[in-house]
Amino acid sequence: MPRVSQDHLDARRRQILDGARSCFARHGYEGATVRRLEEATGLSRGAIFHHFRDKESLFLALAEDDALRMADVVAEQGLVQVMRDLLDEPEKREEEHAADWLGTRLEVSRRLRTDPDFRARWAERSEQLTAATRQRLIRQREAGNLRDDVDVTVLTNFLELVLEGLVSHLAMGLPADDMEPVLDLVEETVRRHRRRS
Repeated sequence: MPRVSQDHLDARRRQILDGARSCFARHGYEGATVRRLEEATGLSRGAIFHHFRDKESLFLALAEDDALRMADVVAEQGLVQVMRDLLDEPEKREEEHAADWLGTRLEVSRRLRTDPDFRARWAERSEQLTAATRQRLIRQREAGNLRDDVDVTVLTNFLELVLEGLVSHLAMGLPADDMEPVLDLVEETVRRHRRRS
């Protein structure tokens, strides 16, 4: 039997994640049956579950993949940039993919509220985004760019709360064309204000 390259395995895993993102967003976790996952990925159940132990592992990997992408942006540019990217998504990518990401994000939120086992498994993964945000804020404070009258943990929680609100706003289909000034205000709120001479 020929040996499969790591590149091929990585491409197959990406294909599964991309198809599953669409399926979970469209049908929700419970509605994303194995048959629907097969249709969305174009692969057999054997191929899907060769890469992921079960449907929950696939869903967690998908949510983790999104969180890692966001954490990378946060580490380099901050959480407000993640929010700006969300507003730009329809222009940068197909409109459907942006909707899929939002649908998956909302499904994560729903399962966090209703499934204690999922909540426990997700807690480890979601900490990556929080840690990236906290580290970015600490670096900004050390550089003198971040206000120093509010604890970094409070600022982290504030930014994460704004992100969740933006995700809900977009998921409801509300207009987002006037959100840039709101994000400017959020960014200005966490910056250090220098006294004018």
